[in-house]
Amino acid sequence: MIVCKFGGSSVADAVQIRKVKQIVESDSQRQIVIVSAPGKRSKDDEKVTDMLYACNALVQQGQSCRELFKKVSLRYTSIISDLGMDVKPFLPVLDEVRQMIDAGYGSEYAASRGEYLAARMVATFFGWTFLDADPQIVINHDGSVNDETWNNLKKSLKSDVKYVVPGFYGCDSEGKVKTFSRGGSDITGAILSRAAQADIYENWTDVSGVFAVDPRLIPEAKVIKTMTYREVRELAGVGAGVFHEEAIAPVISSNIPINVKNTNAPSDVGTMIVPSREIDGNPLAGISAKTGYSRLSLRKLMLFKKSGIRHALLTMLHIFGIRPSFSLFGVDSIVWFFETSQASESVLNAMCLRLKSEFGLDSIGVDHGYAVVGIVGAGVMQETDLIAKSTTALANDSIKLHFFNYGSSDTSILLGVDASESSHAIKSLYKALF
Repeated sequence: MIVCKFGGSSVADAVQIRKVKQIVESDSQRQIVIVSAPGKRSKDDEKVTDMLYACNALVQQGQSCRELFKKVSLRYTSIISDLGMDVKPFLPVLDEVRQMIDAGYGSEYAASRGEYLAARMVATFFGWTFLDADPQIVINHDGSVNDETWNNLKKSLKSDVKYVVPGFYGCDSEGKVKTFSRGGSDITGAILSRAAQADIYENWTDVSGVFAVDPRLIPEAKVIKTMTYREVRELAGVGAGVFHEEAIAPVISSNIPINVKNTNAPSDVGTMIVPSREIDGNPLAGISAKTGYSRLSLRKLMLFKKSGIRHALLTMLHIFGIRPSFSLFGVDSIVWFFETSQASESVLNAMCLRLKSEFGLDSIGVDHGYAVVGIVGAGVMQETDLIAKSTTALANDSIKLHFFNYGSSDTSILLGVDASESSHAIKSLYKALF
């Protein structure tokens, strides 16, 4: 049995949805389809989800979203009409959604309706059963999947029924609509794959697999034929955007392979994501970078003589909303890199004053504008000259290296550079290593 997830570009208009139907009907094993909200039809178009967030923002300002929601309604009614279906039965559904947003059901409810409406529409077009993700999928406060989900889906899924399910959302323990992070339809697809014990999970998008590097930077970049769960998770963790990094978790325990494929080129093989792979002379999978990091540096003589100091410092950081992504330790110093969006400048200043006072630090400071570049591959630890090649390539291109993390993972090497140099660093490393 095959579970398929189709992204926003795959359901952007009637032409794309017809492609989806043709793909699904070409293999009778495809029994569960998860859909995202309609994406952009062109470069200047708007995503439905963004319009829905804007609707909620108006409501939060004490205004009605009625006029703006007309754009959302028009998007769906246009698609329905172009598919040759009757629009009338769908109008009360659209109106109910608008009323609920206007009633103040919140941003997560508003954002989730893009997928909800898309799944209702696609289910009708296919003649399949619509299965709502709420209340089937229960999402914990931290965004993880509650174990109650598996019991819910086990009771609901019938082997002889074909389903269309909205991605991106479920509900919290109190039954209120809760969304995953953006791109979370990948997670929904993985959840349904595990629940249905699928033979394969197909993730359909607008590219023919996961590229070794962003093809916008390297036009000749090649699609990775096979990669492991760990490789795709670590590559996604440093900015690669084809597959959601958290979507790996539900399928790992069942060893369900994932095939990333292109709705517009369904005959392309795509990328297979599997538990393990043979290196066969291909130790590296890809390179990616993520910008938007800040650096917190602190120093104190004999810093680590006091037991539990790292935990105490981290606890204080958490109080101020800072959760570091990467850590470096010296004899008397600590450097933490964290996402700049986690705190304002005023919060950071207050945090630094509190830390310096409470822990008697000799110095502490925050600066911004960093990127983390990841070299990912199952064989990184076996390449004895990888460090030399990487650092030499950056040095030859006059790219300053702020940190180098080797050995904390056997699947990736991380390098810290200026955010302004991230694209340059990717090109330099790709040329040297691939």
